[in-house]
Amino acid sequence: MQSQSRFVFEHAPGHLIRRAHQISVAVFAEETAAHGMTPVQFAILNALMAQSGIDQVTLAGRVAFDAATIGSVIGRLEKKGWLRRQAADADRRRKLLWPTPEGEQAVLAMKGSVARVQRRLLKPLAPAERQQFVDLLRKLVTSHERAAAD
Repeated sequence: MQSQSRFVFEHAPGHLIRRAHQISVAVFAEETAAHGMTPVQFAILNALMAQSGIDQVTLAGRVAFDAATIGSVIGRLEKKGWLRRQAADADRRRKLLWPTPEGEQAVLAMKGSVARVQRRLLKPLAPAERQQFVDLLRKLVTSHERAAAD
């Protein structure tokens, strides 16, 4: 880590994480362009395939997306016919979510493209560095999530 007197913005962790995210989104767009699905839409449908019938707030937590903004993404997925919403019996204001068969098919069709995204993102690293990098990212994210929850 640089001292304050020698701070170089381009080497700052926050800047590098932002740049890595931009690169990740661009690579995702290139590899999955034919499918017409964004990374957030993919994450939402993938999460719902793992556990269907959860509410919007729970889903937002699972995919680390703002609960207030996720509604518009869910609306777009619903318009595409990839997701369905239904009011919960106990609380009609609470909407439960399920992927449609078409939504599940769209996610399954993208699995190969998404795997290529992951390989492309890690390609600049030596094979021995790849798992270490992912482990460090996981540690960074989970540590900050825990701190935020306290």
